[in-house]
Amino acid sequence: MSEVRGRWAALADRVDRATPEGRDRSVDALRAFAILGVVFGHWLVTALTAEGGSLHGTSPLVRMPWLAPLSWVFQTLAVFFLVGGHVAARGYDSARVRGVSYRAWVGQRLGRLFRPVAAVVALWTVVAAGLLLGGAEWDTVRTLLTLVWSPLWFLLVFAALTAATPLVARLSPVWLVAVVAGVDAWRFGFGGPQWAGWVNVAAGWLVPYTLGAAWARGAFTRRRRPALLLLGGGVAAAAALVVWGGYPASMVGVPGAAVSNLNPPTLAAVAFGLAQCGLALLVREPLGRAMRRPRRWAKVALLNLSAMTVFLWHQTSMMAVTALGLLVSADLPGLHTVPASAGWIAARLLWLPVFAAALAVCWAAFRVHERPRPRAAGRSVAVGGSSRGSGERTPAAGRVISRA
Repeated sequence: MSEVRGRWAALADRVDRATPEGRDRSVDALRAFAILGVVFGHWLVTALTAEGGSLHGTSPLVRMPWLAPLSWVFQTLAVFFLVGGHVAARGYDSARVRGVSYRAWVGQRLGRLFRPVAAVVALWTVVAAGLLLGGAEWDTVRTLLTLVWSPLWFLLVFAALTAATPLVARLSPVWLVAVVAGVDAWRFGFGGPQWAGWVNVAAGWLVPYTLGAAWARGAFTRRRRPALLLLGGGVAAAAALVVWGGYPASMVGVPGAAVSNLNPPTLAAVAFGLAQCGLALLVREPLGRAMRRPRRWAKVALLNLSAMTVFLWHQTSMMAVTALGLLVSADLPGLHTVPASAGWIAARLLWLPVFAAALAVCWAAFRVHERPRPRAAGRSVAVGGSSRGSGERTPAAGRVISRA
């Protein structure tokens, strides 16, 4: 044990030394928090049950709506888009100063997003075909694919916003909130078509994204008041919309619910996201100081080097454990049973380390797809971590970590 601790301490020191002095470590910490929130949130509110010879997806929120506050903790997508807007705006400005073309910049950024996606799509195309040829029910295959594709949906939105950074980085979040409010009023108050809600997929996630871009321009650097207003106003607005506006209390989708706060984003979800962004901006300084400790920073840096791999494969790891569990029993508590009691929650918590172990296997197998290509690693466009708050990983840090 002491030998393992010694190796970890040595690795942490190497990662710490490889990190540029001016790097804003709070950006990486917030991204890690957002990714882990999504992962543990999905593991806790997603369940697979065997009914009628096929697997069906459900949620403990269906039968235990009092768990809705759990979604307030683990629905961290607004922080993900906040950090994304900050990193993209700062990276694009840095690329322009260095004379890097928009095409080269966006190609490098989108390549890092979609190389890991290709591996997920390829594997699940083969798995789905094999299941259907092997006689699996279509409902089972559809359930599994839905769980796999759901993270890809948000990644596509994130990629579109990244590509549009030069156009949207200076949009006012106020106007975007107004668009979301107008669409919701049309849908819910005046009987407008439900498809109009998909306008909010862009407008809703642009709100935290443009806040991140404003952060990159220094809007929240010296004053705490704007962040406090975001936190207080967001909490008050979200609470009012849930209590008096008829919006669902859950900030994630609930199977069978008439309205989802997330698909597409509603005004309640946007208000809640504003509160999350305010809190993130308030804690960034103490978070940055905490990240000065090598062992804490090494954990965050290692997660960020494979953030997309963790994001893309966490549902697969849960489904793999669920499938393997069927070899033992079709009625394992917290895994195959209907999520309808506190006992299920306690049992599901015991499964989380097993899900994490399966995710570690996926990480070891597929993280290679997230590494920068050897030729691109030496280009100036791939370097962004030397500037404060860029949020980009550096080749030096990547080499240290990959060798360890």
